[in-house]
Amino acid sequence: MEENNLFEKGKIIIYADKREIGTKVYDILKKRCNVREKQLTVADYLLSKNVACERKKSSDFLMSLIDGRLFEQIQRLKEAYQGAFLILEGNVWDEDINVHPNAVRGAIAAIAIDFSLPIIWTNNQLETADMLFTIAKREQEDKKSRIGIRSKRKFLSKNQQQEYIVSGLPKISNVLAKRLLKHFKTPEKVFAASEQELQQVEGIGEVMAKNIRKILTRKYEKSILEE
Repeated sequence: MEENNLFEKGKIIIYADKREIGTKVYDILKKRCNVREKQLTVADYLLSKNVACERKKSSDFLMSLIDGRLFEQIQRLKEAYQGAFLILEGNVWDEDINVHPNAVRGAIAAIAIDFSLPIIWTNNQLETADMLFTIAKREQEDKKSRIGIRSKRKFLSKNQQQEYIVSGLPKISNVLAKRLLKHFKTPEKVFAASEQELQQVEGIGEVMAKNIRKILTRKYEKSILEE
């Protein structure tokens, strides 16, 4: 890819999935920054190498909940980008789509809590474009304000280094990292453990074990922004 200076100051670049071409969000962004079309397998907009957004109108959100696509999309988005987030555009409670309110609340709670994926609510496409541009500008220009997901630190012991390595696994807190290391003795054995073996550790359930094995065995794929 020719964008060697993707994040150079004064040149905000946003990658938009081709399905977004023709939307008001896309047209507004084109007037504010350099928008480049790309067939994205995950997300609707890429705002930096680490930050991606899935945009859903309220009606789309409800329909994807009904047909079962929602959580698969959220899972793929979460796995692909550190700074993934969802923009929910419009008011889901005003839509004339037959979905029980408890199901909607449950879905929103699952995304925010189970997947730890931020949800940003906007009223319309103008607000969505404003939010996307603001985040892209923050990522690409105001780099000093970024907060790392796993910041560098000075380790006091070898044990802490091992805990840090294991705590990089999905949903693994420092407490769970210690439990895993006490059970398996080394990080190497933690990473080699099967789903069934992982579940022998207190606090590691079936879903968490499955997600750990999935991320450890997934083939690394280059981001389009690194090509």
